[in-house]
Amino acid sequence: MYHYSKRSNFTWNGTLKELGNYSCSERVRASMAAPGSSSGLEVLLSTLQNAGDIESTLNILNVLDELLSAGTDRRITYMISKGGSEALLSALVTTARTFSPNFTILLPLLHLLAKVGHRDRRIGMKAEKAEAVLPTLTLLKQNVKHTRRTAACLWVLQVFCSSVTTATLLGQNQGLDVIFRLIPPHTTRHKRTIKAAIDALAALLCSKANVRAAVAKGYVSALLKLYEDWHNKDPDHETIPIRLALLHCLHQTTRCSAGRDTLVAQGGISLLYHTTQTCLASKGLESLVEPAVQLMRKCFPKCPLPLTSDQSVYTFPLPGRPTDTAPGPQDVSFEDDSDDDIENEEADCGKEYDDDLESDVNKLRFRPEPDRPLEQLGQYVRLCPELHHDFQDLDSDSEVDSSSDEEGLLNEDFRTDGRSRVNLRDSQSHSPLEHPVSTVEGDQDGKGEPPENHLQACDFHSHFLSSSSVKQDSHPSMVDRLLEKHGACIPNHDPRMYTAAAALTKSIPEYSILAFPDFWGHLPPQSKEPMAGRKPNVQRKKVFEDVQRLLNPEDVIDEVVFDLEDPSSQGSPDHSDSLSFFSKFECGNLRKAVHVRSHEYDLILNADANCSQHHQWFYFEVSGMAANVPYRFNIINCEKANSQFNYGMQPVLYSVREALEGRPNWVRTGTEVCYYRNSFCPSRGQKSSSFYTLTFTVTFKHNEDVCYLAYHYPYTYSALQSHLQVLQRSVDPRKLFFRQQSLCNTLAGNPCPLVTITACPSSKSWKDLHQLRNRPCVVLTARVHPGESNASWVMKGTLEFLCSSDPVAETLREAYIFKIIPMLNPDGVINGTHRCSLNGEDLNRQWMKPDPVLSPTIYHAKGFLYYLNSIGRTPLVFCDYHGHSRKKNVFLYGCSVKETVWQSGSAVNTATLKEDPGYRTIPKTLDRIAPAFSFNSCNYLVEKSREATARVVVWREMGVLRSYTMESTYNGCDQGVFKGMQTGTGELEEMGVKFCQSLLSLRRNTMLYNRRVISQPTLLNLDDNLLDHKSRNCFEDDEPPCVEEIEYLNDSFPEPNRNDLDSEVNGNTSSAEEEEDDEEEHQPTGNSQRRSMKSRLYPHLIGQETLNIKRSPCNGMNISNGQYLS
Repeated sequence: MYHYSKRSNFTWNGTLKELGNYSCSERVRASMAAPGSSSGLEVLLSTLQNAGDIESTLNILNVLDELLSAGTDRRITYMISKGGSEALLSALVTTARTFSPNFTILLPLLHLLAKVGHRDRRIGMKAEKAEAVLPTLTLLKQNVKHTRRTAACLWVLQVFCSSVTTATLLGQNQGLDVIFRLIPPHTTRHKRTIKAAIDALAALLCSKANVRAAVAKGYVSALLKLYEDWHNKDPDHETIPIRLALLHCLHQTTRCSAGRDTLVAQGGISLLYHTTQTCLASKGLESLVEPAVQLMRKCFPKCPLPLTSDQSVYTFPLPGRPTDTAPGPQDVSFEDDSDDDIENEEADCGKEYDDDLESDVNKLRFRPEPDRPLEQLGQYVRLCPELHHDFQDLDSDSEVDSSSDEEGLLNEDFRTDGRSRVNLRDSQSHSPLEHPVSTVEGDQDGKGEPPENHLQACDFHSHFLSSSSVKQDSHPSMVDRLLEKHGACIPNHDPRMYTAAAALTKSIPEYSILAFPDFWGHLPPQSKEPMAGRKPNVQRKKVFEDVQRLLNPEDVIDEVVFDLEDPSSQGSPDHSDSLSFFSKFECGNLRKAVHVRSHEYDLILNADANCSQHHQWFYFEVSGMAANVPYRFNIINCEKANSQFNYGMQPVLYSVREALEGRPNWVRTGTEVCYYRNSFCPSRGQKSSSFYTLTFTVTFKHNEDVCYLAYHYPYTYSALQSHLQVLQRSVDPRKLFFRQQSLCNTLAGNPCPLVTITACPSSKSWKDLHQLRNRPCVVLTARVHPGESNASWVMKGTLEFLCSSDPVAETLREAYIFKIIPMLNPDGVINGTHRCSLNGEDLNRQWMKPDPVLSPTIYHAKGFLYYLNSIGRTPLVFCDYHGHSRKKNVFLYGCSVKETVWQSGSAVNTATLKEDPGYRTIPKTLDRIAPAFSFNSCNYLVEKSREATARVVVWREMGVLRSYTMESTYNGCDQGVFKGMQTGTGELEEMGVKFCQSLLSLRRNTMLYNRRVISQPTLLNLDDNLLDHKSRNCFEDDEPPCVEEIEYLNDSFPEPNRNDLDSEVNGNTSSAEEEEDDEEEHQPTGNSQRRSMKSRLYPHLIGQETLNIKRSPCNGMNISNGQYLS
């Protein structure tokens, strides 16, 4: 009998010499001795195909098996390259075509073919070409009573199915039925053959045609029963590989919608859920849990969002468009973050950067003509007041007059009605101050205690704005009393001034309510907040809880407690045990809240105005909670494929109760935070579209508190307006030139502020005025994407630093003229959108040809840059502040011809290209002085898909070498002193300061430094080597794969291990199996019993014992009743 002998060491030449010692291999020796250039392996393969006697063939197979078993996969790969697969297939066909196939040869041949074919990606196509597919199927049918032969045929068919066309061919010729009959209920015998049959069936189901056929034949139900049977009868966990293989088959059968529907209809989710709960109790069954969880997620029925429409609740009539027509989606890729998001598609390490990168040097260096006549640029003369101001106030104490209409209105509003703008109502919508004032005054008169001590957080449920002046009462209001004690605790924030600014803000829903955090103000927490740890398998836990909803619908409350479209639902809920939600205030975003289970709520975000997508930013009020009770919040219509919430990021929370007690802080909050794909789909859109769930649990500290939850630290348009007013009042106009003007009005009529900051000349002499008017310009912009509130906090740090008395700030003001547009998209910020303006388009994709009507802020910002360019004052630096949702740290994107051409794989020799390397100066400086900055995350590539962004247009059309996008993470840092910490508003403001300080490096040879600046060598000595933060290269993925699969519809299942198959094949030669074969042949009663057991599981297959194989168009074979006809 054929057997494998084991040797310790092998070499190609040595083994071939051993082959010559066999007495029956004369023809092999003759071939080896013949002159020629063929290698020894090629001679072996050629001889194998032409061998005429059994012993020669067995010897060659023995030599090949020993050679391949002793080496690594490289030997098998080499054999495949020399035609090894074709030789084995040819030998198989030749042997199988005999009237009575000799399994003394076929068994080792099949074993070797399985090992080699498993590593040959084209084995299926080669098998079809050699006409070996159907003969192998015939061999299987003829030998189903011989377990060793059956297993060998199954392994070969499994590797053949690496080709979909081969799998389809087998399915057309009843291969599914033949193999499926070999899978019995639980048994302790022939487990190797049973697993081989299940693996072969899973391989056959790689073909969609086979999947549909399997579903139609009832295989899904039968496989579920088999899985249950093997699960229940395996208390000692000895058949885990078989159970795992059955799950693989179920995964394959659910690749079509009919398969998924059938699994659900047959109670598959319930079965998988309960069997998985059993598996969780045993550590040894962990390998079964994840495939079962993914299968449940994949088959979970699609559920439309409970909305009347996918369009945003907020619509705005656009000039020149019908009122009932919303603009179409500009960018359907939810992965795109901003000029920013090069992290996903672009960051694939194995990908050549030749698809999106501009490789044409002429296009990169081409400078387009201006998009408007030169005559139109005269309107921007007013935006350079420092060039025309006479500075008469240098000799007096008078202050500079207001420079814009909206500023005057704001000041007037603040003076005449500063206290009456804010009226408090409780959650029951009482008239303003009606109940609280009487209570406060009575307590004060009766007990003499301060009124603030008796105020409850629920009294501050909302702040209402009056649309007209209200006559002041003779007694101070409760708000005035509070502000007298607490209002001064927030630097550069005045609640009354904020109220006045908010009264002038125009919104689509005409907000009349202020969110308390925006009115009261925010202080950074005293200590830095670490990234949240992720508990093992937290996502699995959440998925199980979601599955329980489907299995136990009676436990689902399904009560709408807030609906932005239904004013009646915006008060207190009917049931006192439900939380109250509200979001109809500036920057707010929450469309609907559904109470689904006790202490669990599904939340749906509103799409961007005039749009049906871009769901990410959220900001809402929640009240009516109980202390120390965990509440789960599920935001169920997120769109991005991944999020920093999977890598330590948390939402932020603001407590009114904490603020009244002297802790007005936005803090990171939430446990069990994770982000994963769910089963929801658009209410009216395609069911193929998918959403993701952000889930987190919050345990509130206080009963009946009023809290606010947000994606990131909110920063409203009204906060900006009031902040600019506070800054203007704080500066000395004789030393600092600060001028706020309106760049233009937005679509909704809100002014877009432009701020000029520079140092006043020391005198009115011609020399000092000339020095001022020849200072280079630095242009800074921010918040073109409304959801990137972190950009506003960075800008806040920049503005406050430039207006401060810091010696570096004084030096910078004397060296530069700063032109700052702190909010390019006021309408989007006001109305709580994430990415777009009211025109439903991404404004950072409009810079190439901005529409003066639909994108006025971009049109006039570009026009202003054109104007500076036309008068010879092209900015030295342009930087657009952004936020990044899927990377850590802070970093810059710039523009470089050489780096782009080099990375694109262009044939141009980059060594011949001349380019000023000055675009790297600021990033290098920031890497030295800013702890949150990562130089290694920066890049300077010009992408075709980003050619209409501010960064690229300003670089290409205005010729600004240092044109940047500065990206700030929503999460935190993975390097330096901030490593492992989430960024707060303090760190973001510090980044704004550091960017300003980095500008010193551009003019350090021409500036006269303040003495206090000279004492800070870190800021001046910037030529040293970069600090090594050990951050990742910008072309690498920022994050490793999430510890748990975010997706579930990727049809992925762990690939079978090649070594496992080799072990199975090697184990198929044991004598124990041979004894089983003999026993099997002499025990017909046992076969009959197993057939009877199978009939109870799938009776529709009994009686179909005849193999009737159709004519194949591939090889023209005709097989009938198991006989091969030559």
